[in-house]
Amino acid sequence: MKYATNTLEYYWMPFTANRDFKAHPRLFVRGEGVFYWDHHGNQVIDGSSGLFCVAAGHGRKEIAEAVYNQLIELDYGPPFQGGHPPQFELARRVAQLTPEGIDRVFFGNSGSEAVDTAIKIALAYHRARGEGTRMRFVSRERAYHGVNIGGTSLAGLVKNREAFGVGMAGVAHMRHTWLPQNRFTKGQPEHGVELADDLERIVMTYGPDTVAACFVEPIAGSTGVLVPPKGYLERIREICDAYGILLVYDEVICGFGRLGTPFGAQAFNVKPDIMTMAKALTNGNQPMGAVAVNDHVYDTIMDAAPDGAIEFFHGYTYSGHPAACAAGIATIDIYEKEQLFDRAAELAPYFLEQMFSLSDVPAVTDIRGYGLMAGFDVVPEGGPGKRGYQVQKDLFAAGLHVKMTGDSGIVAPPLIAEKSHVDQICDILRKVLSKY
Repeated sequence: MKYATNTLEYYWMPFTANRDFKAHPRLFVRGEGVFYWDHHGNQVIDGSSGLFCVAAGHGRKEIAEAVYNQLIELDYGPPFQGGHPPQFELARRVAQLTPEGIDRVFFGNSGSEAVDTAIKIALAYHRARGEGTRMRFVSRERAYHGVNIGGTSLAGLVKNREAFGVGMAGVAHMRHTWLPQNRFTKGQPEHGVELADDLERIVMTYGPDTVAACFVEPIAGSTGVLVPPKGYLERIREICDAYGILLVYDEVICGFGRLGTPFGAQAFNVKPDIMTMAKALTNGNQPMGAVAVNDHVYDTIMDAAPDGAIEFFHGYTYSGHPAACAAGIATIDIYEKEQLFDRAAELAPYFLEQMFSLSDVPAVTDIRGYGLMAGFDVVPEGGPGKRGYQVQKDLFAAGLHVKMTGDSGIVAPPLIAEKSHVDQICDILRKVLSKY
């Protein structure tokens, strides 16, 4: 089916060059397995799992049927002073996947809401234990933590912040972990553990009793897959423990099998206090985000409130929506039945080998990767991000969807992908990138 461009004018598209897109639209109209089809009927292989959310592949009828059945039975239930069974069941299923002891789950509707919820949990926790002076947060350069005001303030991507004022006060940024000597490193780089000491420098600059939490992505995803140097996360954990700071992992991209384990926390064997998640929680079939916290944080907030009182004054109209919970339960069923986390771990070495085979393409200046997730950089031209934008359009025209951020591309195929799909993705990448 073809669409006239004038039918596109009413929608203000997010993170999109609206004028250029509406002049030259790229519309997804169908999805099945690891493929999309555009509005001209062309097949497009999904090299980034939508936006890293469709981990079990497109068109999963099991999830659609679960959502339909739930809406027929209960379309909505108010989450304040009320509940419904799927909320509690999905929380239990998520807690089975998180590291031991991180099993108290709060639902929102996106990764952005999950991050802002984690900020408020950290503030409430320190206040409950009598350290209400802890109101500062630490994040990293090149970090992406969603687009609500808290996540925007934590963000280390300048373009995500520059139009929106000063944001939330009291946020400091550590250096990012990309170093030129780590170019074309498969897995964790050897250099850069000392960058974790930025956290201690910030703590000592502002005072240990002022810092509430440190937010990091186990792998910085949207910025182009920055894998943590060896020992880096361990050092961050050590500093947080030394100064009573909560460690928050933003697992929105790394979670649900992307690294061959349930979450990045297990992949790197470094446990946080709080985890945010979204995207693959429902396989992208319903909007949903979640925050998982350890028992100590949860108990501290609960125990500080009087009996019968609301312990945490926070929530959303659609927290734990019945349809989203049904999608989440059905999605986890698929992950477990088809052993997709193990499948991702098995495919990862071949995937990384094929991605790193692109190292000889002249326009490619770096490749990084871990698990079923890789990033590549292209030589800029005409200003930051201009070539990357053209690359994304050219890849789509060649039959490949890949997410670009600036001049970095992020490749993260669905966990159901096979070697032949990896080959197809890398063949198109080579063909298109060799033109520059």
